Amino acid sequence: MRNLLLVSTAIAMTGTAALADDVKIGVLLGFTGPLESLAPGMASGAELAMKEVTDSGKFMDGSTVTPVRGDSTCIDAGAATSAAERLITAEGVKGIFGAMCSGATTAVLQNVAMANGIVMISPSATSPALSTMDDDGLFFRTAPSDARQGDVMADIILEHDIKSVALTYTNNDYGKGLADSFQKAFEEKGGTVTVSAAHEDGKGDYSAEVGALASAGGDALVVAGYVDQGGSGILRGALDAGAFDTFVLPDGMVASALEQNFGDELDGSFGQIPSSEGEGKDKFLEMATAAGFDGNQVYSGESYDAAALIMLAMAEAKSTDPSIYKEKIMGIANGPGEKILPGQLGHALDLIAEGKAIDYDGASSVNFINGGESAGTFREVEIKDGKIETVKYR
Repeated sequence: MRNLLLVSTAIAMTGTAALADDVKIGVLLGFTGPLESLAPGMASGAELAMKEVTDSGKFMDGSTVTPVRGDSTCIDAGAATSAAERLITAEGVKGIFGAMCSGATTAVLQNVAMANGIVMISPSATSPALSTMDDDGLFFRTAPSDARQGDVMADIILEHDIKSVALTYTNNDYGKGLADSFQKAFEEKGGTVTVSAAHEDGKGDYSAEVGALASAGGDALVVAGYVDQGGSGILRGALDAGAFDTFVLPDGMVASALEQNFGDELDGSFGQIPSSEGEGKDKFLEMATAAGFDGNQVYSGESYDAAALIMLAMAEAKSTDPSIYKEKIMGIANGPGEKILPGQLGHALDLIAEGKAIDYDGASSVNFINGGESAGTFREVEIKDGKIETVKYR
């Protein structure tokens, strides 16, 4: 009898161990390219959530979660597609956190994710075109559409008593989408856009572009570009030529690199980035500090939330099969159920195991609209004494 009990115990232990697995999630960001300074903070946010879930020991019968990084480059659709294909076919990821920029996200979604039935949750792809794109229910984003950012930016500019602006945008899906959304909103509210001109990234000299913008005139220059690329080239050219005194800076331009490269030259300029405030954001900032990174970096909180939603949906579905767990993401994000904040992922897994509903609020007050994008709040910022300072939330 004793031997029988020992054998039974061994079988039970082996069976339990067999249930545990290593679940891989792709981290597909522009680790090189025009927003490479933002990628580390975003990856840290997502990987913080993955570590929290793994450390809880409560995920999928004790399974671990391993992040696998891929470089989307932000601007090379071919490189982004190849990186995503590697994550799926070679690494066996069960979902993709990313991509980072709208063009790369579109390429990966249409050419890789849909073909392989893989869920994608982007923390930062903001093109309005993604709102209506066919996605087989596989694509979500914790960042708001630029249709909303364009409207917010128009309000902020008018509240600064600026009635006319010149507008330049990086020549891709992100830049064109934001520029169009902003111009429509600004003109509907009574403002004037003197010129809307694309610029290319990767140039060494933007004097021609700055000259055309200056000729058109305006009380400020809106730069819908990338802080690590042409956006900063436009700023430098405009400052050196004395073409504009005030600059309006949307999300792709607001980062620590702005402070490092321009200091107080941009004092008085302003802009906005998707961000939230409240208990969830405060808790995330504490956790980020303890983990050794700055949680205030743009899209860092949204990154934590994107990764958390993938894992919680898997737990709710009791499956890592994207065709199954994709159906749970909206319910996890929008409730009803007990509100879940950063640092409470283990508790959320307990509730799910008990059959109780949760409402994931996270670091960015997640609430999905339009089939899977964040309604979004924005942090208005201003450059003072060479530093990016928060004015208020919208």
